[in-house]
Amino acid sequence: MKAYSIIIALFICSVNSVFAQHYTPVEQSSTVQFKVSHQMIFKSTVTGTFKGLKGTVIFDPTNLTQAVFDVSIAAETINSGIGMRDNHLKEESYFDVKKHPLIIIKSQTITKASGENTYTFTGTLTMKGVTKTISFPFTAKAQNGGYEFKGSFQLNRLEYNVGSDNSIDKNVEVDLDVIAR
Repeated sequence: MKAYSIIIALFICSVNSVFAQHYTPVEQSSTVQFKVSHQMIFKSTVTGTFKGLKGTVIFDPTNLTQAVFDVSIAAETINSGIGMRDNHLKEESYFDVKKHPLIIIKSQTITKASGENTYTFTGTLTMKGVTKTISFPFTAKAQNGGYEFKGSFQLNRLEYNVGSDNSIDKNVEVDLDVIAR
């Protein structure tokens, strides 16, 4: 009888994996933005975006143990609105896009948080060859056969060896609005 119970449990787990909801990020409908303070003569805020969003999302709010976010953006697509600055940011001292073309975020766990459609992402962010654990709240709302995921987090760019310029704040805010279908 015990062997029979184990077989049924394994079957149920494999069925849940087979029917997990698989999605792909939609580049045209999604935004990955950053914001950082800059102090030259006067304090200003530099904002920009990244493109080249690719990856896999497995998400079912009723089965978070199976949730997977494995997504990347292309570092060379950095766009702050000033071409000369963007070219400088692509160089070795900042993003070194030739050696490190992708910025990758991978989940380790997704848990339910307080609030409707609110969850907590815990996983890794790899940038410029450095991988660090990050955790942040996000929302997931069903939309047109997929989901819209929104979240934001701060990172210390110096921990990822991105620039050493003291006129730029070390803390960077990242805002995600990702449509996956």
